[in-house]
Amino acid sequence: MRHLRTAFFVVTCGAVVALAQSRPGTGPASPSSPMFRGDLAHTGAFDSPPIAEAPTLKWAFKTGGAIYSSPAVVDGVVYVGSADGNLYAVSDGVELWKFTTKGRVVSSPAVANGTVFVESYDSKLYAVDAQTGQQKWVFATGGERRFTARHIHGLLPEGESMPDPFDFYLSSPAVANNVVYFGSGDGFVYAVDAGSGALAWKFKTGDVVHASPAIADGLVLVGSWDTNFYALDAATGAERWHFKTGADENIHNQTGIQSSAAVAGGIVYFGCRDSKLYALELRTGKQVWAYDNKGSWVIGSPAVKDGVVYFATSDSGLFHAVDAKTGAERFSLTFLWPMFSSPAAVGQFVYFGSHEGKLIAIDASSKKLAWTFQTEASKQNGPALTLPDGKPNYRAAMASPFYEDVVAGIRKMFTVGAILSSPAVVGGVIYVGSADGTLYALH
Repeated sequence: MRHLRTAFFVVTCGAVVALAQSRPGTGPASPSSPMFRGDLAHTGAFDSPPIAEAPTLKWAFKTGGAIYSSPAVVDGVVYVGSADGNLYAVSDGVELWKFTTKGRVVSSPAVANGTVFVESYDSKLYAVDAQTGQQKWVFATGGERRFTARHIHGLLPEGESMPDPFDFYLSSPAVANNVVYFGSGDGFVYAVDAGSGALAWKFKTGDVVHASPAIADGLVLVGSWDTNFYALDAATGAERWHFKTGADENIHNQTGIQSSAAVAGGIVYFGCRDSKLYALELRTGKQVWAYDNKGSWVIGSPAVKDGVVYFATSDSGLFHAVDAKTGAERFSLTFLWPMFSSPAAVGQFVYFGSHEGKLIAIDASSKKLAWTFQTEASKQNGPALTLPDGKPNYRAAMASPFYEDVVAGIRKMFTVGAILSSPAVVGGVIYVGSADGTLYALH
């Protein structure tokens, strides 16, 4: 966040933008993508032919709400959640089935042994038959909630506790050795039996856990909004180590871990709202390096491929490629709008979404933009919400720093078809969701 002390403040995905006084933020690659980030190590590296040139739309599927969930793809079927409360199974743009929960489905599904696992804002983890969409079992957590703090991001009223308006996601389950691992807003990390839903263990953190666990070398690796990153024994839930990130006790802007970890070469990589991307030793939790983003959050999960870590920032709108061993920058590109979407690495290309309503492709070999795909909502609504220099026009959406005005402003900004979903790339097709409620298939 870049905190500017002026008459009014509007938060924009990690930045506080001043308004004028006259106006009242390694695992092995897989031929499918059965879970968030493609594999248990959450590397974001996909074994697929790359899409080197501007793609065409293969099909689009419309849901009844925004899609923040990232798609899982198995045997030609795409599974994705929607804020309309449903989990969908889609093939070639046609709905096979939908499973209805009693809350928003902003968790990304995981598919294992014919079962789809997903968490809903109704405080339940569901196990659903992948072929029929019928419920197999349900596990209730202690109650889902968003991260909440007083005077968050400098918003008004100053003495009021407010849910973080940028807490968009729920934890996405990871399935290993017939156990489902996931975090919850009740502050626990859970392990439940994949066949029955019976609790195996739970671990209490100090606050909301909406990051998604990575699994590597018998460890469950996940961050919490309590500012700690944890390594837990996958079999017992016992803590092996934890790493403390930065805190912001004033307005809670530079606080908490929303980014999910990626694991490669014995190193754990994750982003943080303290504006750093961290690299820690897998076995000890000792810091190897940290990349300072100078106040801008890292919400998306990093992708790791061929010794390079790729990640994007929030309000500064930067895409970075850094050396996996040292953290030294390879190259950086500027895209102006915030990015929460996590990159997908395929061949020499990296794909990720932007709040601008665009899917962006980078050619990592030439270190240049390869192409962009723009949602229809971005084409229609983007001009009115974009400044002449290409930056987002927050003043057109947010009337004041009062909490409700900011929430309404974020909703208006997302009418450009913002892409917070992370792309999955399978069989030469990119699958990604948008805040316009559409699941896109591009080839």
